Amino acid sequence: MTAPRSNTVHSTESVVTPVTDFRRDPRGFLSFLYAEAVRRAQPLHTLGAYLPAPPQGRTVVIGAGKAGAAMAQAVEALWPADAPLSGLVVTRYGHIPPRPQGLAQRIEVTEAAHPVPDAAGMQAAERILASVQGLTANDLVLCLISGGGSALLTLPADGLTLEDKQAINRALLESGANIAEMNCVRKHLSRIKGGRLAAACAPAQVVTLTISDVPGDDPAIIASGPTVPDETTCADALAILRRYRIEVPAAVLADLERGALETPKPDDAVFTGQQVHLMATPAQSLAAAAEAARAVGLQAHILSDEMEGESREVGRVHAALARSVAKHGAPFARPCVILSGGETTVTVRPRAAGVPKGRGGRAGEFCMGLAQALQGQADVWALAADTDGIDGVEDNAGAFVTPDTLQRADAVGLPVAQALDRNDAYGYFDSIGDLFVTGPTHTNVNDFRAILIL
Repeated sequence: MTAPRSNTVHSTESVVTPVTDFRRDPRGFLSFLYAEAVRRAQPLHTLGAYLPAPPQGRTVVIGAGKAGAAMAQAVEALWPADAPLSGLVVTRYGHIPPRPQGLAQRIEVTEAAHPVPDAAGMQAAERILASVQGLTANDLVLCLISGGGSALLTLPADGLTLEDKQAINRALLESGANIAEMNCVRKHLSRIKGGRLAAACAPAQVVTLTISDVPGDDPAIIASGPTVPDETTCADALAILRRYRIEVPAAVLADLERGALETPKPDDAVFTGQQVHLMATPAQSLAAAAEAARAVGLQAHILSDEMEGESREVGRVHAALARSVAKHGAPFARPCVILSGGETTVTVRPRAAGVPKGRGGRAGEFCMGLAQALQGQADVWALAADTDGIDGVEDNAGAFVTPDTLQRADAVGLPVAQALDRNDAYGYFDSIGDLFVTGPTHTNVNDFRAILIL
């Protein structure tokens, strides 16, 4: 394995350095656009506009997600110093940002595992559920929700163990199911998701502040909507489990079949008067990146913030568009940058005996599909990365694609087709120093993709 190239991005600090000369430093410029997208989604920049006035009674802060700790700090910074404030938020291991000097901690933050839940997440969910018992109509619950909350806030339905939930989660992650399908199942196999947490808060006022990481920005899908009514049904969850051949215990299967695990629906009285606010969305972050590109004289085109599908195939579609622009100046004139977001999926391929399991996430898989279909096209550079700073379960946010990606990988004996067969995006881009490593960004508006065509 070769040593990483010297211009591989290795820290959040290097990501946020403004690089605006896109011809001289394409990688640096793409990193700059990513940083602008992430900056737009930072809780401290967005949360204040949605905070309600302190209530007559208590204010209890609860929440879960990769941005949970940053959101809690933003509430602590913006909430009146003389107004009571307490609560508990759970975030992913390693996702607590440094505490600003002089900011008093009034909200407890705990850590748990993602994307497969662990005992710490279950304990946090139990404590959060207990913390909202006995509230009155004079009390306020601020619920801070961001992507990743579904795994972090795990409380298995009756008849399921934590080990069962872990196995089901792994199977969902490897099945190719989209986020709406996965979270439909998670909601119906939980005692806290799919609006059940809101029911536990009654009769207190509930204000949910959320950062969207899902196509379409549906709050009922973000983190499996713990405080939002659920329109999906047990029958929907059952159909998804059967579609992807995911096994669940017989007793739970029977409960789904007879509708015993149904979630609270939109007409439930517990949701009367509740508020849900989208603090940050993928579209807003893509718009921030486009604005930054246009500010330096580069045309920017946003394809969509809702793209879904198999990651490698989405990469190939983007490559076809980029090649058309590079070779024919259509449908966009060059130079330009093409931006997109959403949440693609990775179906883990079967492996032959003795072949090690690949590493990587959907951003890296997208980049392999993109590089393969670009075929070394001159003057095309790309970056795909998750805005939370973590692609799958690895330490990189994503990867770069350059005009010589395939050539350099072939030179170290790793053809892209071989890496795709093993879903080994991490190994592929690590071998040529093209991993994009930022560390946790403390927010999450999902996939960010930028293709620069000079």
